[in-house]
Amino acid sequence: MLYRIEPIINKIMQLQRNNVPVMVGIDGRCAAGKTTLAADLQKGLDCSVIHMDDFFLRPEQRTEERYREPGGNIDYERLLQEVLPPLRRGQSFQYRPYDCKRQELGRPVFVEARPVMILEGTYACHPLLREQYQLRVFLTLEPEEQLRRIRERNGAEALELFRNKWIPLEEHYFSCCQVIEQSDICMQTM
Repeated sequence: MLYRIEPIINKIMQLQRNNVPVMVGIDGRCAAGKTTLAADLQKGLDCSVIHMDDFFLRPEQRTEERYREPGGNIDYERLLQEVLPPLRRGQSFQYRPYDCKRQELGRPVFVEARPVMILEGTYACHPLLREQYQLRVFLTLEPEEQLRRIRERNGAEALELFRNKWIPLEEHYFSCCQVIEQSDICMQTM
């Protein structure tokens, strides 16, 4: 995955001069490299990472009405209740990630309070969350490359689900919530 990480690290270091914890939201299209970018930032910075994938809807929350909401396929209620309050206070905390394979909440994950806190994944910069960040990053890629990466990562069968359901839901969210326009840094991955 090719992208330039230096502008993001430089911006984070600039924000850290204020001696307050820096919260970074990394949003973008599926397979654009959000998780990889967060891991790369974690190697170079003193930070903790929280994954939006841990907050997919549980089966009882999956309604047609919920899916019609832009960005509605994430459990924002749990995120706002379990994650944001301790993040705002600069405290360590734990939450239970959603396990897609088992269709239930998994064992608790401990998140240590750090000078930089990253929330990564599609829907990370939803309007309910975007004001929490000092830096909002959006990753994108060419549609053909996106499909190639999804096929490679998830297999041909899952590709059709992404093409027919998840990608259209993401695009609806990006458009309705002006995610790209509200981002501080937009990067295209290769």
